[in-house]
Amino acid sequence: MQNWKIKLSLYLNYFVFAILLNSVGAVILQVQRNFDVSKSDASVLEGFKDLPIAICSFLLASFLPKIGYKKAMLVALALVSIISFTIPYANGFWHFKLLFLVVGISFALIKISVFATIGLITKDIKEHSSFMGLLEGTFMIGVLLGNILFSLFIDNDNPKSETWLSVYWILGALSLIAFLLLMSAKLDESDAKIEGSSLSNDFLAMIRLIILPLVIVFIISIFLFVLIEQSFQTWTPTFYKDILKVPASMGIQAGAILAGAFAIGRFASGVILRRFSWILVLSVCLAICASLVLLTLPLTQGIIASPDTNWTNAPIVAYIFPIMGIFLAPIYPTINSVILSSLPKHLHSPMSGLIVVFSALGGTTGSIITGHVFDAFTGQTAFYLSLIPMGILLVCLFILNALQKKSNTEVSFTNTAGH
Repeated sequence: MQNWKIKLSLYLNYFVFAILLNSVGAVILQVQRNFDVSKSDASVLEGFKDLPIAICSFLLASFLPKIGYKKAMLVALALVSIISFTIPYANGFWHFKLLFLVVGISFALIKISVFATIGLITKDIKEHSSFMGLLEGTFMIGVLLGNILFSLFIDNDNPKSETWLSVYWILGALSLIAFLLLMSAKLDESDAKIEGSSLSNDFLAMIRLIILPLVIVFIISIFLFVLIEQSFQTWTPTFYKDILKVPASMGIQAGAILAGAFAIGRFASGVILRRFSWILVLSVCLAICASLVLLTLPLTQGIIASPDTNWTNAPIVAYIFPIMGIFLAPIYPTINSVILSSLPKHLHSPMSGLIVVFSALGGTTGSIITGHVFDAFTGQTAFYLSLIPMGILLVCLFILNALQKKSNTEVSFTNTAGH
């Protein structure tokens, strides 16, 4: 199969970064136990991960074709290999801030390079879409298996145990293998060389996009969704440990189950959206998510801790809560598709930059808000507050739908007039 080595490398790259990026929930839980860090302080780890992704994605996008996508990915893999091999010797909270700073910068290099490389190694739109779908599926598998991996190294009986840091020997080894595989792969980047591209041109293109009503509503929507998504994904392990009174390892396994639910939801939505309108599907998904919040949180009251708690005798809410991932999953890729299909193809690149930037900002904001509310009040209060952005997001989706129809009508009219 042509380009099999570079394709395998991209899969492995995404798999490794899925584990590293989504380990933040497990790490937040463990630094509280190991280093007596408060929930509010621990919540900043999301910012150390997401803000570098946003800033670097924007600043580096126009320069990577000149540097080379393969070189950029090799740098990213080298950085995460080095930092991963140092984590087992971590002796303070600052080390984990540095970890996620490096992971964020590296993922910015990886994401831009991977997305651009897909266009170089696929022949047509059908192959491109198929490869992208498999790549996103690989990412979700990485999230799921990463949570399971971390849970296996958690010592439930000793909060100060640092056994879990040994996971980073495995992650460092995986990153090193990915580095060596990519180094041995051939990639023809001649078609990616763009003459005259500059940071200032990309910035102006983004500014012009931001003033479009359709894009403004989309940006608000994507920000709100990622805020909701990261609130649940990042704080699920802590929620299970502190509110549902289950062992720490079970809390991290719950994160894996939530990731599995996301994978199911994304695969299922691909079939469902062929038969029903996107606004109907997403409206139903948001309504079900809000209902699950209202159903599950009252069940978390009065739970008594037991040292014998496991998945065979856990509170019923422990099984219901991850179901939310199935219905959250379709929202992000669907609204991305809606905005990109509503814009001319030459605007897809700056629009992708905006997607990365505001996704990262939404994730950071959601995690920090949830952490502070969790600390100041209760976990129940923190998750009840998710109903507010859910309601605003639903309104935004209806506005987005109306603007999209108007945009498509105008494009159709222009094309007809041109003939």
